[in-house]
Amino acid sequence: MRKDVEEMVAQCDTCQRNKYQACAPGGLLQPLELPDQVWSEVTMDFIEGLPKSEGYTVILVVVDRLSKYAHFIPLRHPFNVTTVKAVFIREIVRLHGFPESIVSDRDKVFLSHFWKEMFKIQGTHLKRSSAYHPQTDGQSEVVNRSVETYLRCFAGEKPKHWVRWLPWAEYWYNTSFHKAAQVTPFKVLYGRDPPTLIQYRPHSTSVSLVEQQLSERDEIFGGAEEPLVTSPEHHEAGSRSS
Repeated sequence: MRKDVEEMVAQCDTCQRNKYQACAPGGLLQPLELPDQVWSEVTMDFIEGLPKSEGYTVILVVVDRLSKYAHFIPLRHPFNVTTVKAVFIREIVRLHGFPESIVSDRDKVFLSHFWKEMFKIQGTHLKRSSAYHPQTDGQSEVVNRSVETYLRCFAGEKPKHWVRWLPWAEYWYNTSFHKAAQVTPFKVLYGRDPPTLIQYRPHSTSVSLVEQQLSERDEIFGGAEEPLVTSPEHHEAGSRSS
C-alpha cells in the first residue's frame, strides 16, 4: 500500500505543485504538557500574505491543544489588538469560554498591554514561543501548513476565492482522523462521529440557489478529495502536534 501511495502522489499534478517536504526536523522534541480538559489551553497564530479574497488577507488560527479542534477565522488588513480581541471573543470565548492558557508567538498583538491586562483579569496565562524558534509552537505551524495546502488544492486556480472554502477547510480538518489521538477532533469534542455529508443528486431540489451551492460543493470535494486524503498533511497535524 505504501508503494502504491508513493507512486500515486508522485504522479499527481496537484500534489507535486502544492505539497511540501513533511519530514520532521532533526533533534530532540520537547512537547508542551497536555492539558486535562478541552479548550482549557489553546494555540493562536496568523497566516498572512494571502491574496485578497472579499477583502480578507489573513487567517487567525486557533487550536485546542487537547482535542486538536480548530477554528479558522478570516481577518482584513490592517488588523490590530482591538480587532483581534473582538474576533477572539465572538468566535472563541462565545463558544468555549476563556482558556486557562494561550500558546502564541511573539507577535506584537499578543505582547500588547491590553492582552496582558485582559489575561491577568481572566486568569489566562500567555505562553510565548522562543524567539527565532517557531517550532516551539509546533502545533500551530503544522496546522497552518495544512490549511495553506488545503486552500491551494481547492482554490489554486482561483486564489481570490479562498475565503469561500475556509469553512470547508475547517470542517475537513476537524473531521479528519488524527494519528496521535487515533480519532477525529470532532469526536473528541462532541463524543460522536461527525455527520456524513450526503452527495447531492442533480435536480433533486427546485431551489436553484441550493442546487448551485451543493453542486459546487460536490464538484470541489470530488476534485480535491483524492490528493487530500493521500497527502502527508492529512495525518501530520495529529501526529506531530502532540
